[in-house]
Amino acid sequence: MSITKTTHQINPKKGALQKKILLLLSAGLALGLTRNPNQYFRVVQETGKEWEKIERDSLNRAIRSLYKSKLVSTKDNHDGTLTLILSNEGKRLALTYDIENIELKTPAQWDGRWRIVMFDVPEKFKRNRDTLRRHFKNMGFYEFQKSVFVHPYPCAREIEYVTEFYQARRFVRFIVATEIDNALELKRYFKLL
Repeated sequence: MSITKTTHQINPKKGALQKKILLLLSAGLALGLTRNPNQYFRVVQETGKEWEKIERDSLNRAIRSLYKSKLVSTKDNHDGTLTLILSNEGKRLALTYDIENIELKTPAQWDGRWRIVMFDVPEKFKRNRDTLRRHFKNMGFYEFQKSVFVHPYPCAREIEYVTEFYQARRFVRFIVATEIDNALELKRYFKLL
């Protein structure tokens, strides 16, 4: 089966099962990006559990619908099996479903370092800039300035994910600092005193 490009977008309503399939397929991307073996095995284990919960007939209907919507493509294998491949639009949609659930982990003990996110998004991308700012606030960042946000806990991967989603990677810088002049105010804000 050959994969062809389409020039029009089909935007059907996605059911809960279709959303789950897109997220599970995107978990394969997470496997490729993780460097931590513990994280790798956790993703594999959770993904396997979720696939087992899906009824076979429902799965087939959902996959056909995703295929018709150009969110996945298929590849016939030599052994008679079929491989589902997440299309670029499918990846984007999977990110959309998952971006709303990003939570920053709070370690038992703070490492004393500040994570600073700075961005300079041009005016022509104002909507993305405002959405990015709102997203950082929702993630629990302290707004140091209009385009500078601070957080005490590790969040580089989450920042990378968010900036990629909003197509703002080239405008965003991430800094890990040990000192900041208003540390007392930040420690109060994050209840680190």
